[in-house]
Amino acid sequence: MSVAITKFAGRHFTSSFKGTKVLGLTEAELVDLADKVIAEGAVLVDGYAPFCKHLFLRNASPTKAGVACITPENQHLLRSGYEARRPEELPVLQRWFEGLEAPRAEYLDLILYSKEQLEKEAEGKPEADRDVPDADWGIVAINAELRPEESPMPPATMVRNALGVEEGGSGVTLDRDAYMRSVEFWRDHAVIR
Repeated sequence: MSVAITKFAGRHFTSSFKGTKVLGLTEAELVDLADKVIAEGAVLVDGYAPFCKHLFLRNASPTKAGVACITPENQHLLRSGYEARRPEELPVLQRWFEGLEAPRAEYLDLILYSKEQLEKEAEGKPEADRDVPDADWGIVAINAELRPEESPMPPATMVRNALGVEEGGSGVTLDRDAYMRSVEFWRDHAVIR
């Protein structure tokens, strides 16, 4: 089984990215680490759809956790606004902490999409905009977690996915129960920037 990083996930290695910034590792070093744990028998965890898997890696880098609980002491640091991850996507309402010191993450959650899904999402795009690495699985996102489990996908991401690939989503229909679990979590948590 082979893994590669997508251009989209490369944003996690840039200082301007607003989400999880991978610190102390290059893209190649992260892929090498993923290959090593897979060769040692790491189990991929099922994601929100059959084409999505998670690979949890112990974090030895200085990468910080990406999510924190909202408390009376930190709620003054919350910000919100409408944002799109890429120009072709619809902006959705986001909420995040600014100025909150995050603890070092214990795990890196590599979110993988199958090559088939990446090809589906690349259909009709010019060659320069296709994001399908030469591997069985492409790393599409990286979350920094305190536990070896996924934080629920934010409600706005679930809605974007349901809108379809033409709006920057995956085309997976909205699962009401999963959406309500997501709302329950994100009501009390926010991303740390």
